[in-house]
Amino acid sequence: MDPLREHARHETRRHFFGRGANAVGMAALASLLGGRSAAAAGPDSQSMPVGPHFAPKAKRVIYLHMVGGPSQMDLYDYKPTMADLFDTDLPESIRMGQRLTTMTSGQARFPIAPSKYKFAQHGESGTWVSEMLPNTARMVDDMCVIRSMHTEAINHEPAISYMQTGNMVTGRPCLGSWASYGLGSENDDLPTFVVLVARPSNTEQIQAISGRLWSSGYLPGEHAGVSFRTAGDPILYINNPDGVPDHVRRTTLDGLGALNERAHERLGDPEIATRIQQYELAFRMQASVPELTDLASESAATFDLYGPDVRKPGSFANTALLARRMVERGVRFVQIYHNNWDHHGNLANRMPDQCGDVDRPCWGLIQDLKARGLLDETLVIWGGEFGRTIYCQGGLTRDNYGRDHHPRCFTMWMAGGGSKPGTVYGETDEFSYNIVKDPVHIRDFHATVLKLLGFDHERFTFRYQGLDQKLTGVEPARVIPELIA
Repeated sequence: MDPLREHARHETRRHFFGRGANAVGMAALASLLGGRSAAAAGPDSQSMPVGPHFAPKAKRVIYLHMVGGPSQMDLYDYKPTMADLFDTDLPESIRMGQRLTTMTSGQARFPIAPSKYKFAQHGESGTWVSEMLPNTARMVDDMCVIRSMHTEAINHEPAISYMQTGNMVTGRPCLGSWASYGLGSENDDLPTFVVLVARPSNTEQIQAISGRLWSSGYLPGEHAGVSFRTAGDPILYINNPDGVPDHVRRTTLDGLGALNERAHERLGDPEIATRIQQYELAFRMQASVPELTDLASESAATFDLYGPDVRKPGSFANTALLARRMVERGVRFVQIYHNNWDHHGNLANRMPDQCGDVDRPCWGLIQDLKARGLLDETLVIWGGEFGRTIYCQGGLTRDNYGRDHHPRCFTMWMAGGGSKPGTVYGETDEFSYNIVKDPVHIRDFHATVLKLLGFDHERFTFRYQGLDQKLTGVEPARVIPELIA
């Protein structure tokens, strides 16, 4: 028997009616598009954006993820009393039997390592910031600092997955994919969700960054992040091969699209719809991406905002400027990863490099967005996957030390996009070890970000394997109103 006939014979009623719904949806979409091929815009009905539940404060996001877990007590969580406890053991009443990583679980002692950096209060908000971040300190009144983030994950891979997708098990859609699914595109010639991996100036201890972090999971494939390279062609294989002119590529895609549309009509497979749409997007990006990544039109004053590394392809400063250009052109979600924040040792020689990479560009990004009238509707997020321990890992001196992973408390900040400027939320104990006021779980953070994007996290779902899946999962999550302007 012909394989397609065999497939149709075993088709369930649910698949049959689902396929019928797709056909109706395609017909309606075609009428809305004024005759343009519905398949070219995404023939599967689930590929259409859900749309916000209420008026969003943020229409786009730039997420700056510091991979490895920045040390909160060396940057934002000032703990002056620790200076008097140098090299004394962390009290058991503070640690309370906490599960440790294998990197410090065998230590005979847990000696306290006070931060070697000076802190000062800044802005009208009086926010404490380390001397390592002098430019960031200048914009604290634009920032909403959360000092009471916490997670259950204690190792990098599950912790990053948790922070990005709401689950420690990989394979779920990340926040960028949810934003793409919910809001849709503002520019048909560019991806809705873009990923940039910045190269740190110090590469002493690099963590693996898996492409699974920006997959669309169970959402339609078109909502996966598109990774831009930091050297050479921004996107591999997007340009025509030598000897293939545009009109030949266009004819090829038209023929391939027609075949895929016929396959979609027979099978109703949403991945076929995604394939059609991605081919068309790739063709359009041949013209839009070179203009996007060409910084020649930027002024000297703009380059100065981001600092001296901005002209170096792949630097954090360069990716931050690209992120501004992307949101300016309608990209909904830009994810930037900056590596080497996993300071198990030699923090004194590595922290200055890390902060030097990001401090001026973060300040420049906020000033640039503000000057262009984009900050009010662009949410900027900065943070890692967990924090660091107050006790030292390995050898301890007053001038240098290392810190282990710490899930019980860490610091993140937001700016713009309806977040509440000049806010410091949450408190930790004198050891920056336990939260004593206003805890914020990752689920709460995600619920709040979705609120800023115009979504009720309880109703923002996708039907998969018989369940209404959501970013915040099945455990309780709450929006934090104090973080919203």
